[in-house]
Amino acid sequence: MKITAAVLERGEVKGNYAAEKPLTVREVELAPPGPGEVLIRIAAAGVCHSDLSVINGTRPRPLPMVLGHEASGYVEEVGAGVDDLAPGDHVVCIFAPGCGRCTPCAEGRPALCEKAAKHHGVGELMTGHRRLSMDGRPVHHHVGISAFASHAVVARQSLVKADQDIAPHISTLFSCAMLTGAGAVFNTAHIKPGAKVAVVGIGGVGMAAILGAAAAGAGQIVAIDPFENKLAVARQMGATDAVKADEATVEAVRDLTKGGVDYAFELAGSVRALETAYDITRRGGTTVTAGLPHPDSRMALNALKLVAEERSLKGSYIGSCVPQRDLPRMFALHRRGLLPVEKMLSHRLPLADINVAMDRLEDGSAIRQVVEFG
Repeated sequence: MKITAAVLERGEVKGNYAAEKPLTVREVELAPPGPGEVLIRIAAAGVCHSDLSVINGTRPRPLPMVLGHEASGYVEEVGAGVDDLAPGDHVVCIFAPGCGRCTPCAEGRPALCEKAAKHHGVGELMTGHRRLSMDGRPVHHHVGISAFASHAVVARQSLVKADQDIAPHISTLFSCAMLTGAGAVFNTAHIKPGAKVAVVGIGGVGMAAILGAAAAGAGQIVAIDPFENKLAVARQMGATDAVKADEATVEAVRDLTKGGVDYAFELAGSVRALETAYDITRRGGTTVTAGLPHPDSRMALNALKLVAEERSLKGSYIGSCVPQRDLPRMFALHRRGLLPVEKMLSHRLPLADINVAMDRLEDGSAIRQVVEFG
């Protein structure tokens, strides 16, 4: 079938995206779902900094590629062997699915699935196939999803069924932002009620971490970001304090929290932000990083402080989540008003404005943007 999609054909584009138009909205061929695959109609797709990182070269990926990994939609057709989904089902896309058979999956850590990492790294679905093509040549899938399109074929493992009463522009935000940000709070850090928490980097994932910290009963939540407008929104989301990211940040936060926070979360995807998060963590505290810097980035670490102060430094990928378990729990918290994700939604836009959306990410004028499809 012919679909409309935003295709990235050239990487290393750094800024001025509305003028440079690295993403071209055009007609693409989508093959039917094969065994273990599902055809979905995309209803909404979130615009995440990880998409921008592919465009600017921070996260190198094979090209051409249809970007987009945070999404929700409706099943239109299922491939052979898929018997637990049917046309019309509301589904949320998962960019880090599990095969259920490798060692990480057997340990209950599907985010680290070896099979998914292998296939997604070369632009394939988890089934090992590519279903997109353009002008007779294959087009790569973005982490098994490719949601900046009217339709997508994905592996069954890349979907979680959602209730029909959740609006797609809301369920979409759980696909990446909430799983990654709130998941880092709930699953990776296991923060305790009354704890002092700091979040460095207040994009969509950072806002989700603030919501998660508030829902988990944190006593103090410090938001840290260079953009004043994001700090103002962070206060509305549950942050008790806001500190602008600059040369005085570490001292300011340590003074504000009387020695540092129990848990610091780095969600900006930069080494400088990670170093800040580590430096504002108290003795015996935990620093969690869920940002994705360039693969060549390196962090300078005071090894003595790590031991003598009994620090913990932990990585968190998609919030250490088991999506089939964690999404229903997060939806339940949302229904109770404890995870008001709608507060982070700053823009709703058509696919035609996708390059403009990248400019908003770059200049910090957006929190979470959602592309909606008619």
